[in-house]
Amino acid sequence: MISVVEGAGENLDIIILPKVKQPRDIWFFETMLDGLELKLGLDRKIGLEALIEEAEGLANVEAIATSSPRLEALILGFGDLSGSMGMRFGHELDKDYRYPGDMWSAHRVRMIAACRAAGIDAIDGPFGDFKNDRSYMKQATYAATLGAVGKWCIHPNQIPLANDVFAPSPREIKQAQKMVDLYNESVAKGAGAGGKGGQLVDAATLRIYEPVLERARATGRL
Repeated sequence: MISVVEGAGENLDIIILPKVKQPRDIWFFETMLDGLELKLGLDRKIGLEALIEEAEGLANVEAIATSSPRLEALILGFGDLSGSMGMRFGHELDKDYRYPGDMWSAHRVRMIAACRAAGIDAIDGPFGDFKNDRSYMKQATYAATLGAVGKWCIHPNQIPLANDVFAPSPREIKQAQKMVDLYNESVAKGAGAGGKGGQLVDAATLRIYEPVLERARATGRL
């Protein structure tokens, strides 16, 4: 860390910390960066992202997510987490004994909830088979559906796939615009909620669909 910061200095935006297990792991590097930035005269604080890739880190993910103002994101690291959790994958080769559903769903939900509560980004981990575009997009879609804002790419050909999944689709944008418009129409008429075609539209609807339009604007799709 000292070599990297002294060498790169003001060119650094983010440093990713692997194997974070406890808030104290973040505090250690936070304190180190405080001293290095003072020593080097850096005006802009360097951000941190933490890899949650150990069972202990997952067990403490809520405390880790709120451990430092430098922390900008958590990333779910599937490889080492699999080993730490003692997961077995041989059964996945046999369709009769394959784990039903997504074995990562509970871990994703927990990390994403911790990040959302702390106001930082939740990033899904890597997908090793970089020639399998369909499976990468499927896993990215699972993560996006649960609320993650991105997924790691371990090969350049995964970048456009991630961009496509995490930017809203035309159908998604159309639906979001429709629901936001319906809500605004209801409010304009003095109602706190409304409906059309049997579908309720209220303030919760706005919380779901307004971020879709924000992402569409940010990605140039609206």
